[in-house]
Amino acid sequence: MFYVGAGTSGRLGVLDASECPPTFSTPPEMVQGIIAGGDVALRRSVEGEEDKPERGAEAIRERELTPQDILVGIASSGRTPYVIGALKEAHAIGATTIFLCCVPPAAHLKEFVTHFITPIVGPEIITGSTRLKAGTATKLVLNMLTTAAMIKLGKVYNNLMVDVHASNTKLVARSVRIVQTVTGVDAATAEDALTQAGGHAKVAIVMLAKGLNRTDANALLEKHSGFLRHILE
Repeated sequence: MFYVGAGTSGRLGVLDASECPPTFSTPPEMVQGIIAGGDVALRRSVEGEEDKPERGAEAIRERELTPQDILVGIASSGRTPYVIGALKEAHAIGATTIFLCCVPPAAHLKEFVTHFITPIVGPEIITGSTRLKAGTATKLVLNMLTTAAMIKLGKVYNNLMVDVHASNTKLVARSVRIVQTVTGVDAATAEDALTQAGGHAKVAIVMLAKGLNRTDANALLEKHSGFLRHILE
């Protein structure tokens, strides 16, 4: 899935995409954020780029989208040229296209948009400053899209992020608590299992719940496409 946007919309897309690997252990290419003006626009506004639909189309071609991919165009106003250009190019390729905007979409957009998501937030507190209500609504929608997708992919068990990537002290501690919550073991046992599982909470859970070694636990997870519920219940 690709997010594409300009200004605040682009930054929110990049933010949501960048949070998927540490939260769900997804490869970085699974969810990608594209912002008009490139990475420099994350810190410093590059306003002119959003007016160039050809730049949006070019960004899509550079990433070699396929019909199996999804493009989410983000534009609070519903008319950002950069985003429109990207949506048209993705549609021409055969990818599924989603347009997230905070106004009723123009009729002609239906020619190249598969689905619309349109939270109508009304006038901004500061007129025209769409980083406020529109930006907040956009962040909520993006959270929902990736979270729902990850649940459907088996990366969540109940309300636990069992595919968390334990890359720092905080996340290691969280992984220990997750293993404890699911299996009922004490902290020392959970920590030992995590070490044997290479830091993967889901693997450690299967090892403890089924009395398996790491290799067999991984094989069982592969057999069930990574869905912990299918193994435990």
